[in-house]
This record gives sequence, C-alpha cells and structure tokens, in this order.
Amino acid sequence: MRKSHEVTYKIHGHDMQFVQVELDPNESVIAEAGAMMMMDDGIELETIFGDGSQQSGGLFGKLVGAGKRLVTGESLFMTSFTNQSNALKTVSFSAPYPGTIIPLDLQEYGNKIICQKDAFLAAAKGNSVGIEFRKKLSTGLFGGEGFIMQKVEGDGLAFLHAGGSIYQKTLQPGEKVKIDTGCIVAFTGDVQYEIEYVGNVKTALFGGEGLFFATLQGPGTIWVQSLTLARLASRIGQYLPTTREEGSILGGLGNLLDGND
Repeated sequence: MRKSHEVTYKIHGHDMQFVQVELDPNESVIAEAGAMMMMDDGIELETIFGDGSQQSGGLFGKLVGAGKRLVTGESLFMTSFTNQSNALKTVSFSAPYPGTIIPLDLQEYGNKIICQKDAFLAAAKGNSVGIEFRKKLSTGLFGGEGFIMQKVEGDGLAFLHAGGSIYQKTLQPGEKVKIDTGCIVAFTGDVQYEIEYVGNVKTALFGGEGLFFATLQGPGTIWVQSLTLARLASRIGQYLPTTREEGSILGGLGNLLDGND
C-alpha cells in the first residue's frame, strides 16, 4: 500500500504545457512556490517547511528538510494544496519555460529519481524532495549542475519539467552514453554518473561543446532534454542591449566550462 497520496492527472498543451491534478477529498499535492496556475474553489494551500514529506520527526525533521532545500539554492518553503471539500477538485501547475512535463510513478523506478535542481515541478504529498551528493569532486566542479543535485523519493506520482523535447532511454548493465551536462534532466538511482574531459585542447576551445561532458552508465533509466534554459537565455540575450562589464571575460570562461555556447 502506498504511503503517498494517490492522485490522478491530465497534461494539457504542447510547447507550453501545464498539468492538471485531480484531488479526492483530503488528498494533497506539493509544489515549488509559484508553480500553481489555477485551482478550484475548495482547495486550500499551506506554506510548509522543507521537502514535502510527512516528516514524522516533528520540528527537527522539518528543519532538516528545509536545510536540504536551502543547500540546493531552492526556497526554504514549499506549498501544499489540499482538497478540503467533499467533491473532486483540480489544481494546475504550469511549466516555467517551453518544454515537456514528465509524469513519473516513483514506485516504478526504485522509489528514487535524481534530477537537476530546477527540474522538479510538483508531486503527490508523501514524496520528498531532498539533495543528492555526488561522491567525486570532479563531478561537482565541472558537472554543470553543481556538486549537489536534487532527489525525489517516495512511492507516488512526481512531475518534472524538461526544456524542449524529452528523450527517455533505458540503459542496459554496463551500457554508457555521453551527454552534454546541461541536457541531463533526471536518472534513476542505480545509474552511475561521471564527468569526462572532451579529449583535446583544440576541441575544447573551438568545438563549442565545452571542456567536459557527462557519462551515464547503466543499468537504469535516463531522461534527456533537447533545450537547456542556459541555451535559451543565451539566444534571447543576443537580441538584448548589453553593456560590457569587467566580469565579461570570466563569464565567457564559465560558458566554456559548462558547454553553454
């Protein structure tokens, strides 16, 4: 029997999607602050500390959950939406930029998904959103997504957001795939994640792909996005008036390191 609330959903749209979650009486869903698009009358929202789990540890558990979110650069708070009426109600959450919403039943993926910190959108109450430490320092320094990634744990539905189109691939034991670090959306907990140098200075300087890429090794499932927020912002920025600042050289070095051209 699931510990998380069992909700149903429907995804609307194509390029700018939103997910409509159906809640039975007393059912709840958690989401990042600001993700809600609309909700029916009868649903009450509550700002909560931490990772959105049941947090049976009381105040200490809530503080630990909040601290984990702070480390990832997210808000200390999440929002819980609960159906307080006696009828079926809906609440909708919108994607922050053009792309695809990915519904995942965590129970089907070993009760744990590791994702980039901006990918999480919403989840049934009872699931938790925490941090995932990468063991190797090189992964943290050059991984593009930082030394810390988010992990979503539980046995219920969770919704992630990816830029552009989404590609899901199941890796066989020992099978490897090399991916631009910014294009990684999520992978299951059994996937091994490493960072590798592109191979030579000429490719690094003039290839436009950055100095490092990610190597994911199976077994497990991975989700890859075709459009990163950094690339989208870079293209839009070309058409905006800019002023050259002292830190512009460092900014260009940063783009070289993370592969964002």
